Amino acid sequence: MAKKAVLIGCNYQGTKAELKGCINDVKRMHTCLIQRYGFSDDDITVLIDTDDSYTQPTGKNVRSALTDLIRSASYGDILFVHYSGHGTRLPAETGEDDDTGYDECIVPTDMNLITDDDFKQLVDEVPRGCQITIVSDSCHSGGLVQDAEEQIGESTKSSSEGQGQEEDFDDQEVDSGDGDRGYTKSRSLPVSTLIEILKQKTGKDDVDVGNLRPTLFDVFGDDASPKVKKFMKVILDKLQSSDSGGGLMGLVGGLAQEFLKQKLNDNDESYTKPAMETKVDSKEEVYAGVSHKALPEGGVLISGCQTNQTSADASPSGNAAAAYGALSNAIQAIVEETDGQVTNHDLVTKAREMLKKQGFTQRPGLYCSDHHVEANFVC
Repeated sequence: MAKKAVLIGCNYQGTKAELKGCINDVKRMHTCLIQRYGFSDDDITVLIDTDDSYTQPTGKNVRSALTDLIRSASYGDILFVHYSGHGTRLPAETGEDDDTGYDECIVPTDMNLITDDDFKQLVDEVPRGCQITIVSDSCHSGGLVQDAEEQIGESTKSSSEGQGQEEDFDDQEVDSGDGDRGYTKSRSLPVSTLIEILKQKTGKDDVDVGNLRPTLFDVFGDDASPKVKKFMKVILDKLQSSDSGGGLMGLVGGLAQEFLKQKLNDNDESYTKPAMETKVDSKEEVYAGVSHKALPEGGVLISGCQTNQTSADASPSGNAAAAYGALSNAIQAIVEETDGQVTNHDLVTKAREMLKKQGFTQRPGLYCSDHHVEANFVC
């Protein structure tokens, strides 16, 4: 039996999306896995963006690390994934006939988003008999594996896909209780900020809500999200067949359509190939979302908050070196208090109580099969 982990921390330094506690979360979890749970440093892959000696948490690198983790596993292995950073939601693109649905995403440092469908496809490949625990200390994390059984949580999803208002706080001062002033920031990346950063990366002024998926494909090409490439495959197929009316095509602006048509006419394979070679078995994969088997039998997802809440990046002392994610900090405190002998159910229940006492409104969730509710956290 092997114990393997991937730890991902994104502080987004020097950007409008900057956070302070994510790298600290990863460092503490790294120490915890080795000292409390018997992991070897050689079997822990760390991706952080504040030290060039580490693999950078770009979209391509995160997908590669997760793929390597899962494909190297075999029966009986213990797998662990911890993500600390921003979450976001790609807006639905709704045409006359088709609806992409919302895509809940984690946000690598280069903004090459990893969607919930991408994540589910990776989880689908976990070998039988493996146990995988995923902690996502970010916003929009409860939907990363949407069909997982919710053991602790208050699902707010409705026919409107949970379009309720999120608690949205930017940098705010908070009282640590001893007179010190600190800060709290949401780990939810607003779409407006995503657009602003993509404009800076591309030098384009026409990036907007209505063309986010084409923009992500334009910037990242073959390294873009598989879900984004499937979306573009459908768009390009429609253009090739001159079916440019209605549905999603009605949402792709005239200039964008002409640009894509020119790429097709010029046989610009370097541009279109990543999409055209992507397999799309049915339109549901692009629109409402493809059905997966959700978490594997041995899978556990612990999310930072519920759908209509935001996870907190915090530093009650005001010291950035001591900043943390509220959920990650609670997990470390509970693991220390119990010497690591705590069930998934008790961990999330205790974390909820702790966060409430500390003044955080987020409520972590637990998603897993009944069998793993009372199983030990991690292993």
